[in-house]
Amino acid sequence: MKVAVNTRLLLKNKIDGIGLVTYESFKRIVLTHPEVTFYFIFDRAPHPDYIFANNVKPVVLKPQARHPLLYILWYQFSLKRWLKKIKPDIFIGTDGMIPLNSNTKTLAVIHDLNFEHHPEQLPKAYRNYYQKYFPLFAKEATRIAAVSNYTKQDIVKTYSINSNKIDVVYNGVEKEFNPISKEETSTVKSKYSFEEDFFLFIGSLHPRKNLVRLFEAFNQFKQKTNSNFKLLIVGKKMWWPKEIEDFFSQLEHKNDIIFSGRVDREDLYKITASAYALTYVPIFEGFGIPLVEAMKSGVPVITSNVTSMPEVIEDAGILVDPFSVDDIADAMIKIVTDKDLHTLLSEKSLAQAQKFDWDKTGDELWKSILKTIK
Repeated sequence: MKVAVNTRLLLKNKIDGIGLVTYESFKRIVLTHPEVTFYFIFDRAPHPDYIFANNVKPVVLKPQARHPLLYILWYQFSLKRWLKKIKPDIFIGTDGMIPLNSNTKTLAVIHDLNFEHHPEQLPKAYRNYYQKYFPLFAKEATRIAAVSNYTKQDIVKTYSINSNKIDVVYNGVEKEFNPISKEETSTVKSKYSFEEDFFLFIGSLHPRKNLVRLFEAFNQFKQKTNSNFKLLIVGKKMWWPKEIEDFFSQLEHKNDIIFSGRVDREDLYKITASAYALTYVPIFEGFGIPLVEAMKSGVPVITSNVTSMPEVIEDAGILVDPFSVDDIADAMIKIVTDKDLHTLLSEKSLAQAQKFDWDKTGDELWKSILKTIK
């Protein structure tokens, strides 16, 4: 069997959500199925870490696809031409994008349709590309793997796709996310939060992550409690427009908001486990990997009561209205002042996290691959 996989987002020290899902899933699938030849398709020379075994054959196709116009050239011309030549049994679009009008069977992994519901949050070129092509990708894919039941139902409703065509394949969580000792926590606080307790946000600094309301809620929390808590923001700035910068600069307690930038995985494990609570309140999420990472670390979660987030945390956290600054701030006050609640949610988080595992993700994705080929 020949399996072609889009591994374009496997970039050393630059892996974000989709790249992480690709890495964790296919690292397992490749090693579990040595009888299969996997063609990993990149748009630049791959790092050796991503060639997981001898049954992986790396392929580099041009141009480097980092803009919607280049997406069209890469997916609809370079990739389609290569598939026609190699004739694999299946192509897996790990970012939901596939070549159109191709004779190759395709499995599109769709993470979310945020661009359909909140198009204002994307630059015009990306918004136009996604809204034009994703309905075509969904309709033409042989099968679809969705990362949550919410995303599955959203695809069914938004694009009128038969639900029988869509498999739900939950994301997982790395085994390295675990509770840590008080001594280790103290070391992390010394390095990142001036030795103070901190709320944590992890993710790209993007408008959909609702950071303006989170900043305002934290500011309100500080005003009402007069506590020494910090808010630690871990992630890179993707789109940080002047409006956000202007808003941030006027906050009374902006000096208690700490930006670490991107950190390596070893630091991320420790930072996550050292947080007093995760404050992750996007207005839209297809799954929300940071939620599971925090829960597996025994850290209580404050998250949004919309899209996939209630499905992922169930009763293991506090659900808030992401459009209400007061609601977010009240949850922060509650988790700090009610120590019994903090302890209870820590315990529930550990139990809920057991439902998510990258081994399960790999197994379920492989089942979806086999369904696609049949």
